[in-house]
Amino acid sequence: MTATLVAKDLAAGHGDRPLFSGLDLVVAPGEVIGLVGVNGAGKSTLLRLLAGLTEPEQGTIRLSPPHATVGHLPQEPERRAGESVRTFLARRTGVAAAQADLDATTQALADGAPGADDAYAVALERWLSLGAADLDERADEVAASLGLDVSLDRPMTALSGGQAARAGLASLLLSRYDIFLLDEPTNDLDLDGLQRLETFVGGLRAGTVLVSHDREFLARTVDKVVELDLAQQQVNVFGGGYTAYLEERETARRHARERYEEYADARAALEARARTQRAWMEKGIKNARRKSTDIDKITRNARIEASEKQAAKARQTERLIERLEVVEEPRKEWELRMEIAAAPRAGAVVATLRGAEVRRGDFHFGPVDLQVDWADRIAVTGANGSGKSTLLAALLGRLPLDKGHASLGSGVVVGEIDQARALFFGSESLLDAFGAAAPGMVPAEVRTLLAKFGLKAAHVLRPAATLSPGERTRAALALLQARGINLLVLDEPTNHLDLPAIEQLESALDSYQGTLLLVTHDRRMLEAVHTTRRLEVADGRVTEVWHDVNAPGQRSPDRPATRAERQRRR
Repeated sequence: MTATLVAKDLAAGHGDRPLFSGLDLVVAPGEVIGLVGVNGAGKSTLLRLLAGLTEPEQGTIRLSPPHATVGHLPQEPERRAGESVRTFLARRTGVAAAQADLDATTQALADGAPGADDAYAVALERWLSLGAADLDERADEVAASLGLDVSLDRPMTALSGGQAARAGLASLLLSRYDIFLLDEPTNDLDLDGLQRLETFVGGLRAGTVLVSHDREFLARTVDKVVELDLAQQQVNVFGGGYTAYLEERETARRHARERYEEYADARAALEARARTQRAWMEKGIKNARRKSTDIDKITRNARIEASEKQAAKARQTERLIERLEVVEEPRKEWELRMEIAAAPRAGAVVATLRGAEVRRGDFHFGPVDLQVDWADRIAVTGANGSGKSTLLAALLGRLPLDKGHASLGSGVVVGEIDQARALFFGSESLLDAFGAAAPGMVPAEVRTLLAKFGLKAAHVLRPAATLSPGERTRAALALLQARGINLLVLDEPTNHLDLPAIEQLESALDSYQGTLLLVTHDRRMLEAVHTTRRLEVADGRVTEVWHDVNAPGQRSPDRPATRAERQRRR
């Protein structure tokens, strides 16, 4: 079934804070719309409105045909206790709900309830259109193709992070909705998963609205971009894909600034002219009064006449000011500006693994021999479940080894953003959680620093676990600025970050002088961030792909120069 979703004049907000208003959107069959904006601009809120999960403050949402199916896949798929992988897939594809409706209407039909025939026909059509009839067979095939080599009857809570990511991707690839609403579908996906997702989205006949902070994914998939501009309180629509959006947005912002500056210059010039004219008028009147003898009568009248002419000119100038078309000054967007605080240099050897092996059920990591030296900048890549996070945990001494030895060098101070953002996931307030991690800071300093990262008074007293994934990531970035470090460990740092924050992080990494361990599947970050070594992890084994033996600051032969490197060469 082909379906169209039409939203008209939508408005939404959080409490007293408006997010957007007057939003009009048409999602046509086969169209892929990218939804962009800073964290907190209302992207997830809009997807929930379009899915019918929450009611808008104003406006309407209409589906054509009315019984079309809308699939909303949130950015953090809920892993419910006791739910098997198979049941998870049925719930995420909408089949579980369709089966429940079909069972209910079948019973109503058997009971002879009024209108049961029509209700049963609608429920059956929905059950068939969602692919319920052969879901089990397709689930086995898709799971095998993704390398999800676990029983589909296994509890979701028993899966590793990589396995859960594959199950989430499988639920998407198995879905047959008429409209897809995808909230951060690229999070936690490896390169193979990203390519499969791109192929899936590109081949959809259904209309799709997606939120993603993966710039390469956006560039390869979307036909249109809808920008929620929180600073200007505007909704802007750009055609022609993500790359065209970046160019058009920059042009539009430049023109808006130029229009305002032209208006401001014109107004300032007219106001200055009016002030001069009034001054001349007042000076003429004073002179006329001071020389008001009969002998000077003719001169006095001439001066009064000249003053009146100046007053008329001043009034004319003021009317010109009133007739100027007012151009509001574009509000500057809030920008994250971060730096990574450096601790004194560690020793020449930062971390080592010697014959390191770890066993977790059927998974075997190692043996691994690895030495990380001072100022190494290492990119770690590999498929989900291959052992990247295990490698980091072993290097940092957090994971007991079944065989071998691990050690951290003298003077090493670790700063880390882990994949789960676990530091800010407890019941204590963000202020308390941050203060415990940075004990040298008083609460006022913590509040000031968090505010620079977009976490204001409304955030700091909330339980950390209630923060959005993007807000938890911002808190983790703030902690890097609060504590001096010389070993920076980043495990999928771009997950849940908005695009401006990702660019700021890349800029901060450019100037960071310590040792770096970076795990990411963000293809543009891998190109932008200078690294000296590349490690590939596959099936628990670690292979060094290349090692840059040149002096620090040199790039590997297969990596494009960063912006900072190009500037240094100039």
